[in-house]
Amino acid sequence: MTTSVWTWWALLCAVSLINVVAWTASATHQWRRSTSFDPKSWGAIRLQIILSAGYVFGCAYRSVLPVFDIQRLCLIDSWLSSVVVGRSVATIAELCFVAQWAMLSRGIAQTNENRVGVMVSHAVVPMIFIAELFSWYSVLTTSNLGHVIEESLWGLCALMLAASYLHALPRSQRGHRSMLATFSAIGAIYALYMFLVDVPMYWSRWTFDHEQGRQFLSISQGFLDVSGRWVVSHRWADWKTEVIWMSAYFSAAVWMSIGLIHLPHLRPVGLPSSKSQNVTPLTQ
Repeated sequence: MTTSVWTWWALLCAVSLINVVAWTASATHQWRRSTSFDPKSWGAIRLQIILSAGYVFGCAYRSVLPVFDIQRLCLIDSWLSSVVVGRSVATIAELCFVAQWAMLSRGIAQTNENRVGVMVSHAVVPMIFIAELFSWYSVLTTSNLGHVIEESLWGLCALMLAASYLHALPRSQRGHRSMLATFSAIGAIYALYMFLVDVPMYWSRWTFDHEQGRQFLSISQGFLDVSGRWVVSHRWADWKTEVIWMSAYFSAAVWMSIGLIHLPHLRPVGLPSSKSQNVTPLTQ
């Protein structure tokens, strides 16, 4: 293994270990405080903990056993590094992650009586489910066209969530406005990255393959291929295009997932803060 690849992989493993420890500490902290929440709030927090576990541990798995899907490349020579396993883990993890944001959006929308936010919260999980299907299409057939659609759907979801947070901002409690503004900015920046960097990258890969006359696999051929073929590579040249997005995805995105466990709880505007009130959890 080259020094560059070894250093990158070691950093991924170290960050994933820190993330698992951080999730464990967060989950333990909230569980110890469970009796201080009303049943509705605790139910929402507990679900956030479970969904975050799916994302945190899924990303940790993919950090230890990184895979370059379409190229069938991996660092560790094991069936656990096969694309069919890695993509399955990724699908579950990503659906857990978007479900966390859907809960957040619904909680904000219900607190502020925002119908737009409610509709967005209901739309994002089905959209990402469809995105995952296109991801599988690209992984199986080796055609990057599915990734173009997949990443476009992720970018669109980010824009929808960012817009819903901005729409709720004027009616939200003063103490929560900076948080909503931050989430809106993160969503907008992510969408810009997707539409200006990620989608064009996959589009250029697809057009290059198309111009070269590359023959793509059928769905059945692809499934057999990803189930039994993986190519071990320790060359920096093979991994350098994946380093930036993997590093950010397995670190900053995971930190956001863990952070959603700790979000404060919102009460409807105009109601006094009291244990006797029906409190609407932010992550409902």
